[in-house]
Amino acid sequence: MVTLIKTRGLRMSAQKQETLLKLTVLSLAAILSFATRLFSVLRFESVIHEFDPYFNYRTTKYLAENGFYSFHNWFDDRVWYPLGRIIGGTIYPGLMITSAALYHLSWLLNITLDIRTICVFLAPLFSSLTTIITYLLTKELKDSASGLFAAAMIAIVPGYISRSVAGSYDNEGIAIFLYVIYILYVDQSC
Repeated sequence: MVTLIKTRGLRMSAQKQETLLKLTVLSLAAILSFATRLFSVLRFESVIHEFDPYFNYRTTKYLAENGFYSFHNWFDDRVWYPLGRIIGGTIYPGLMITSAALYHLSWLLNITLDIRTICVFLAPLFSSLTTIITYLLTKELKDSASGLFAAAMIAIVPGYISRSVAGSYDNEGIAIFLYVIYILYVDQSC
């Protein structure tokens, strides 16, 4: 027997209630994941901190301003002093390409964001997406209740927070998201 509930004149079946509850918990986990990574921005300001994230920011800014061909052939004389470094052949450009693509997409949609703003908030954004993908992966492996629990845990696990805090613009910000996507959609042996 299907139980029905009246809410403002609408009838909602038990299945719809369960779906709404799952969606609410998953949304709250994604929001919590984003919000817990913003304390440095709220307490201080929106900055990129540490040496590697600042180098990644400089290379992303160069890519966004000059294009991929110039970026790939760029000789940066400000690093590895006095030798310098050919950037295109010595880095993993996925982080920079992702940020530059989001930057150009935002301008295409007439949302005027600075490249630094995108770089600061990229890791918290991808941590929110990681909670959703973690739910989908765990739901596939076990059930949706376990998926919701896993999504809530990945949202607040300290090891992941430390690698994806706002302003820590490094590869781990999107790498964990991509690892989970790889396991979920590509690796069929799992």
